[in-house]
Amino acid sequence: MFLFESIPWYSALMWFAVLAGLMLVNEIARMSKWVSIILFLALPIVLTVAVWPNTAGEGSSVGTWFHWVKVYSALAGCLGFLAIRFIKGWSNNKYILMFPAIILAVNILEAVIRDFQVYSLNGMVDGVMMVGGPWNIMNGVAGILNIITISGWMGIVISKDKSKDMLWPDQLWFWIIAYDIWNFAYVYNAVSDHAFYAGAALLISCTIPAFFFKKGAWLQHRAQTLAIWMMFTMSFPMFVGESKFAVQSSHSETALWVVSALSLAANIAVFVYHFYKIIKHKRNPLKVEVYTDLAAYKAIAENK
Repeated sequence: MFLFESIPWYSALMWFAVLAGLMLVNEIARMSKWVSIILFLALPIVLTVAVWPNTAGEGSSVGTWFHWVKVYSALAGCLGFLAIRFIKGWSNNKYILMFPAIILAVNILEAVIRDFQVYSLNGMVDGVMMVGGPWNIMNGVAGILNIITISGWMGIVISKDKSKDMLWPDQLWFWIIAYDIWNFAYVYNAVSDHAFYAGAALLISCTIPAFFFKKGAWLQHRAQTLAIWMMFTMSFPMFVGESKFAVQSSHSETALWVVSALSLAANIAVFVYHFYKIIKHKRNPLKVEVYTDLAAYKAIAENK
């Protein structure tokens, strides 16, 4: 196959099981403040002390600085968003509302740095096959453009229903798709043998809820599914690397070129459209929302 080696039927079924499991746990956490506290605070403390030093140590496929930083930054996002949703007054504090944009930008920047680092790597590194090349630079640039086009955090609101979701009306479908393509390209570039699950299934697990279950809450879905996945893979790294369900990348340079080119093209398109809207409507993206005139924005803002 183009992106991956052969995908046996049982791996395909496991892919759907991972997708369904991530969405299910995300929905349970979304509906209960106390489940979220247990899942994103109490459980990680136990895993940090009793599990990860043994399963995610140096030399394991998840023993790099990136994996450790990623799991804690995802958890920080979950807890920060939980606080914004449930602590009185936080959702109206303009300085606190900068946190979602900052933690999102930091998470993207972590991957950009890793992409640039992988550019000079080839062969087995920390148990993962690395094929570094210009595609890493292309995708790193795409990630930087993705950061630049983050906007409208000052318009974040909390939904009025029981789940009290954190809604970001200015974070619309075209930015989300550009992010998804970029992030899949990053995973495919930097941890390619994990991309079948950590790339495709993980990204779709937060995009489906954002488009069909609770529109506008993409970042909340993303943080929670990412934290769930990272805790799982840090605890069971063999699953994505050496289990019977693992699916190996094709390690094709053509595939690496294609996914990174698509990532760069998508983010250039969003970047151009973003500044077209800013210039046309004379909007300062550091002070006001950019896409308030779009129907997709109104659908979230008016139905929160």
